Amino acid sequence: MPFESQMDRIAALKADNPQNIALQSFDPAYFVTLSEPDQARLMACLRSGVDNPDSEMGCYACQPADYDDFRSFFARVLARYHKVDEDARHLNDWSLDGVEGLPESGILDLAALGLPALSMRVRVGRNLADFPLPGAMTRDDRVTLETRMMTAFDALIADPDYGGAYHSLTPGHPNQIDQATYQALVDDHIMFKDMSNDRYLTAAGIAADWPFGRGCYVSQDRGFIIWVGEEDHLRIMCMERGTILNRVFERLKTALDKVSGFDGLTFAMSPDIGVVTSCPTNAGTGMRASVHIPLPRLTADGTDRKAKEICRPLGLSVRGAGGEHTPIGADGTVDISPSARFCITEAEIIAALYQGLAKLQTQEAQS
Repeated sequence: MPFESQMDRIAALKADNPQNIALQSFDPAYFVTLSEPDQARLMACLRSGVDNPDSEMGCYACQPADYDDFRSFFARVLARYHKVDEDARHLNDWSLDGVEGLPESGILDLAALGLPALSMRVRVGRNLADFPLPGAMTRDDRVTLETRMMTAFDALIADPDYGGAYHSLTPGHPNQIDQATYQALVDDHIMFKDMSNDRYLTAAGIAADWPFGRGCYVSQDRGFIIWVGEEDHLRIMCMERGTILNRVFERLKTALDKVSGFDGLTFAMSPDIGVVTSCPTNAGTGMRASVHIPLPRLTADGTDRKAKEICRPLGLSVRGAGGEHTPIGADGTVDISPSARFCITEAEIIAALYQGLAKLQTQEAQS
């Protein structure tokens, strides 16, 4: 479709879809200043939102440099979604030193808040600087990336602190698993689901070539997982049932440093945006830190309505026990996580979770 026709289509969709951030952020005056190759690149970023105008975000970056090369567009997108200024710059920092409102010891112990051992999880999205982002990858790109990651996986498997195995979905891969094993991993919430059924990821090109280049590494204790080939090249997560939030936070940072230390596994970063992710919702830190906490009093009506009312001013999101768009647990268990990803440090995210849980626990006890 000629660029003029695409611009007309965006203009028509923009009027009817005020919730679509990408469409609302598209500026025809800026677009016509771009070269034809760059116009094609930017249109590729908007493809999902144009094909699915009911989207909230409506765009995905397709190349690691997109956030910087199209700063004018993505600055508006990030500002609208993350509620920051258009000239906001992100800084990454994992150190808890100097973060206000934390125990003097620096130990974020949920037991000190009167909470039992809980399911704790911290995950990040990462992309390798040497490859296009998933929306622009070819089948060969996906398979090559997975093959390159085997250097890190082999090292992790040989490390007694990790061990475990890599499970590939790629036909012919030495570590390929069968459908029954894959489904068992999905049922155990270890592996991600078939993305080819997701119309947003399909339109963006992210779900293309399924299942080539897809798989997951799982540590021996199942507490450390790396997804390959989902929305980002890598989704890296640590999980544990316990009370010390620092443990999953620090284990994740150690593992990230270990993986990115191998040749050819440099993570894509932007000087202004921080961590580069396919979806602008995750840019900055790419991090989500969460716990599953039972709130039987606040959910006594069978809904998470009261919990959300309390959590929203605290900057916390409430999800069902099985993740987004799932019901709360039978005992009132919900998933709690800080909402912010951008213009907040990694340390501030984990601190916000701890501080929010302290306030939430007080409200639960008083209900």
